[in-house]
Amino acid sequence: MPFLGQDWRSPGQNWVKTEDGWKKTTKDENEANNNVSERHGQEEEYYKENLLLSINYDVATKKRKKDLLNNNTKIPYFHKDKWIYVHKGSTKERHGYCTLGEAFNRLDFCSAIKDTRRFNYVVRLLELIAKSQLPSLSGVAQKNYMNILERVVQKVLEDQQNVRPIKELLQTLYVSLCSLVQDMGKSVLVGNINIWVHRMENILQWQQQLDNIQINRPTNTGMTLLDLPVSLQLNIMQRLSDGRDLVSLGQVCPDLGVLTEDRLLWKNLCQYHFTERQIRRRLIISDKGHLEWKKMYFKLCRCYPHKEQYSDTLQFCTHCHILFWKDTNHPCTANNPESCSISVSPQGFINLFKF
Repeated sequence: MPFLGQDWRSPGQNWVKTEDGWKKTTKDENEANNNVSERHGQEEEYYKENLLLSINYDVATKKRKKDLLNNNTKIPYFHKDKWIYVHKGSTKERHGYCTLGEAFNRLDFCSAIKDTRRFNYVVRLLELIAKSQLPSLSGVAQKNYMNILERVVQKVLEDQQNVRPIKELLQTLYVSLCSLVQDMGKSVLVGNINIWVHRMENILQWQQQLDNIQINRPTNTGMTLLDLPVSLQLNIMQRLSDGRDLVSLGQVCPDLGVLTEDRLLWKNLCQYHFTERQIRRRLIISDKGHLEWKKMYFKLCRCYPHKEQYSDTLQFCTHCHILFWKDTNHPCTANNPESCSISVSPQGFINLFKF
């Protein structure tokens, strides 16, 4: 027998699923629920619009900051720390490891190039990085490298000193970049290839500026090197550790040219840079039976690395594994910190980060 009363299919009522189960709702309640859902929908659309606007604002802000930093290339992205902890593996106290790029970023090389004692040290380090370590640097470290190099070139143009080593550095860097960016698919440098092409153009421009540099004569009319006695002139020449400096000094005037040909000067240079065994292997004897020390020096330089000499270098503490500049203190826990510090050559600095 059919049921004649109102059932769930009766007009004016709907079944709605709730947390407590299915419930009947009237037409008025249904309209109220629809209004609530519409309000929620409007609020959701308003939230999405605000979220989209905030995202666009953040993207625009980041883009402005990026454009500002890219336009101002003279601002280096590195910390001005005087020391850095060198750790090659994770321990309970420290996680991760220190890389060459991180050390290059954090140590204050920007101030080091302003110090005459550290200038040659930093230049030699830049040259070693340009030869083989440039691809191992991070993008920030590579940008810092170019910023520091630009400051080095500007300092040489202003002071008119150390022109030759900077020319050699720029030539070494240009040759390395040519081999790295000759094929876009094989480029291992961080960043767009066009950026590095632009940097190579800057290197060529710096080389041209150094080639056109004209050394200004000093304005003072005081005592010069030629006014000193010959013995003092020879004593000053003996302080030069590079034979090319002696050759350049001899080209100033005929009198200095005669003094720079002194056999004792070149003998001391050979004995300073090379061992007795190396010297014996490269002997050059003149027709008169004398040793040609000058020719032997340049031949030895082509065959063996010469001894490097720096007024100030980075120091490494063997007790706490901290790399720091010589005139700065570091948080060492040893009883005698000076006995734990060893001098680090530019090549030794790079070897610290070879894993």
